Amino acid sequence: MAVHRIEVWDRFASGGAGAGGDLGVLTEALAGLGRPVSGASGSLVYLVEAEVDAGVARGVAEGLLADPVDQEAVLGARSAEAGTVCLEVHDLPGVMDPAAETARSAIAERLGVGIEGVRVRTGRRVDLRFTGEMPEDQVLIRAAERSIANPVVERVRLGHEHPETLALGRPYAFELRRIPLSGLDDAALKVLSREQHLFLSVAEMRTIQTHFAELGREPTDIELETLAQTWSEHCVHKTLKSAVRYTGFGREWLASLPGAEADGDAVLIPNLLKHSVAAATFELMEETELGDWCVSVFHDNSGVVRFDDEDGVCIKVETHNHPSALEPYGGAATGIGGCIRDIIGTGLAARPVANTDVFCVARPEVAGADLPAGVIHPKQILRRVVEGVRDYGNRMGIPTVNGAVAFDPDYVGNPLVFAGCVGLIPLDRVEGEPGRGDRIIAVGGATGRDGIHGATFSSAELTDAHAEEFSHAVQIGNPITQKKLLDAIMAARDWVDPATGSRRCLYSAITDCGAGGFSSAIGEMGEKIGASVELDRAPLKYDGLSYTEIWISEAQERMVLAVPAADVEAFGALCDAEGAAWCDLGEFGVGEVDSPELVLNYGGVEVGRMSMDFLHDGVPKTERAAHGEAKPERAVSDAALPIDRAADLMRLLLGHPTIASKHWIIRQYDHEVQGGSVVKPLTGVAADGPSDAAVIRPKLGSRKAVALGGGLAPQLSEKSVERGTSTDGDAYHAVLAAIDEAVRNVVCVGADPGRVAILDNFCWPSCDDPSSMASLARAAAACYHGAKAYGTPFVSGKDSLHNQFTTEDGRLITIPSTMLITAMGMVTDAGRCVTSDAKSAGSVLVLVGPVGDALGGSHLAEVAGLCGSVPKVDLAVGPRTARAVAGALAGGKVLSAHDVSDGGLAVSSFEMAMGGRLGVKLDLSSLAGVRWEAALFGEGPSRYVLEVDESEVEGVLAALTEAGAEARRVGVVTEEKVFEVEGVMSASMAELRGVWLGVLDW
Repeated sequence: MAVHRIEVWDRFASGGAGAGGDLGVLTEALAGLGRPVSGASGSLVYLVEAEVDAGVARGVAEGLLADPVDQEAVLGARSAEAGTVCLEVHDLPGVMDPAAETARSAIAERLGVGIEGVRVRTGRRVDLRFTGEMPEDQVLIRAAERSIANPVVERVRLGHEHPETLALGRPYAFELRRIPLSGLDDAALKVLSREQHLFLSVAEMRTIQTHFAELGREPTDIELETLAQTWSEHCVHKTLKSAVRYTGFGREWLASLPGAEADGDAVLIPNLLKHSVAAATFELMEETELGDWCVSVFHDNSGVVRFDDEDGVCIKVETHNHPSALEPYGGAATGIGGCIRDIIGTGLAARPVANTDVFCVARPEVAGADLPAGVIHPKQILRRVVEGVRDYGNRMGIPTVNGAVAFDPDYVGNPLVFAGCVGLIPLDRVEGEPGRGDRIIAVGGATGRDGIHGATFSSAELTDAHAEEFSHAVQIGNPITQKKLLDAIMAARDWVDPATGSRRCLYSAITDCGAGGFSSAIGEMGEKIGASVELDRAPLKYDGLSYTEIWISEAQERMVLAVPAADVEAFGALCDAEGAAWCDLGEFGVGEVDSPELVLNYGGVEVGRMSMDFLHDGVPKTERAAHGEAKPERAVSDAALPIDRAADLMRLLLGHPTIASKHWIIRQYDHEVQGGSVVKPLTGVAADGPSDAAVIRPKLGSRKAVALGGGLAPQLSEKSVERGTSTDGDAYHAVLAAIDEAVRNVVCVGADPGRVAILDNFCWPSCDDPSSMASLARAAAACYHGAKAYGTPFVSGKDSLHNQFTTEDGRLITIPSTMLITAMGMVTDAGRCVTSDAKSAGSVLVLVGPVGDALGGSHLAEVAGLCGSVPKVDLAVGPRTARAVAGALAGGKVLSAHDVSDGGLAVSSFEMAMGGRLGVKLDLSSLAGVRWEAALFGEGPSRYVLEVDESEVEGVLAALTEAGAEARRVGVVTEEKVFEVEGVMSASMAELRGVWLGVLDW
């Protein structure tokens, strides 16, 4: 077959179809190297291999690949102008190319041939003209790699790409490999674990060595890899499930956990997760009415709570940090794609109805020269992770409705990417179990080398060389493939038998094929009954994969189902109708009832046989040492600031990227698709005011709704003490602040605080350090205390515990201890939701909640160089205040509501007025005794600002007070477009809005 090169050029735009919006970044990079560019243009490149002549190829180019209105298709390579340098960016071999897959399907359909008769690859061409001396070839390539390409998944070349064939891979020559373990000492076992990317501890390697010695043989490579995947931190959460012996600072918080035992000067927690996060939920379910509301917690791919009498809503939030550090676009896209599959893989499948995302990155203004080697610029990381989530959610037709971005210099080597999804599931589809004799059916994408060792990679520390060592762990997703998969599964879940007219599910269990690939999906589904797998039946992206690579690949868009043999034909017909590929990999039910086995075959040869008991219960139990180190002495430096600095401080805070508007990100997401959005992420007259939370109606025929919000306070962690912005910052206080903020956010839009489910996402540095392990333990204790106090059960969660980076000179950069709390609250009547934008001039602003002088760890402390005590959540006051505010909103007397968080009262009231295109006049006289800077910019917990009509304010104040909340007037909404604090400052709302909107207006 011939390979035809097709270029698609824009007829009018100078940037060109292939510029990808990044030509400006490339020209800036070259200008910084002293090579200014006088002109740049670009095109998309399609390499199409098919048995057609040039005339047919031209017809495909002009009739299918180019828009005749504003694009021009060129067969071959357009000649470059004199004095122009041409470079091209193409994917590395084997990297998933979704655009190419879509083009391939369309071309095959146009030509009337099977999909196997067409191959496609895409690339980008860039033509550059220079005002002076041409740069050297390597200078051009390096500049492109730093700006418009990522060497982990792409290569840059000078000139035009036009290969003779697009075929990939070579035929695989089967060879059964065994890994010799007998006789290896601890040092050798440690080396083997690291070199093979197993990332198992010496104790775990010894356990495996002993197990196979008892069997009288060495493990095969696939058996060892299966154990590494199943026992990985990502899959089994062994750190949080370990016993913890805690000494030192914070011991009293651990001692109050259920099951804690005193042991001399130590506190022993038998299982940290079980006795903190999980304990809070199960105690709440036993002690309150939440037992009936919480339908499924902690044992499936997502947590499920009752929505109404017919349906539940499920929610999951994942992290995809390490892959996003290597390849931000693919890491974020596969992060949200995997979380969507968690929802699809819950019970007997839920339908995804909304996505969320949170990103933690370094400050975008950092100079490239100041970045450690091996690190992508944070601005480029943020751009690409946003694009990854955007493309996946938008193309699958799932609205992205809520999120946040936090900036901190210590996220530079290890950014954090949180991706969440919410689904709707019938209550009679919440449970599923595979049966003996069920067929193992895989649906979705083909298997390739992408993502291999992804699960174990998450247990590794990142270094300056991670891009080279772990490039195989990178994955690029294809949302169109996953949409086909979703449609096929939904049809099979609600299949109507044509013979009887009855509705039933064509499968008995389902799970996603995520971390660990088939090894985790099939291994987990067959834990109780065993499974026999024929690996050579899996469809491959290209030749050359070994049986082990097929088994542990984390190639995207795949689900595994248990389908009764009698229903395979009907199930396959549904998949075929939706264009979702499927295959039969084997059978569930192997071994004796009390000793199930996992049997792996390739080409008729048994390549692995393992006891399910050892696979799932053989990981050695550990006891981890945790030592809480006393806080270092810090000089308090929060002396009163000159009041004439107020206006400048306000501008500094509005210009802080964590506080500034995220409209540039939000507007890239489709938050209207599916038609259920009630409160959007942006609100107000011009739709640029920030919403506290999103509200969606998952069932369009119902007025019931779901509110989605979050809380995040890494600035209150131990890092604040290290940096000198607090004297006592700690993960315990940061987690309680995050729970409090998450609850406030959903309460502000109308959620019932008595029906709020929360999720934990721990992101920590390595917990091999006893001090870091102690910080993790204190965070877990805060989860227990916060959940019990607020009556908010944890229904799901995730941890990522190796988030640190070692530079080439040996410097260790650890992230701040970061806990994301995601809240999902029930809204009884979506028509009575409240938004944050001020509604009417003359109305009164009421501050609800406690006030104080604590400024430690605040954004004001960061920009003004202050150091003091961090504000603490009062676990009696916070929940009581939330209930009081919810009651006030339910009474219908509150026009708008906003929580007080980053930037304090000043920023919150500005955002309310800005959203309504009004002004505000604050009066701090009701806060007598509180320092002006704390009154204005303090970020103390459990506070809200409510807008109330003047005629209703006394009644609202009385009701709030009667409910046990502190409440006071703090200002009025004005017609004048001015932000004024009486006796302190006055500034134009337009000027402040420009500062707030401009920081991330990329």
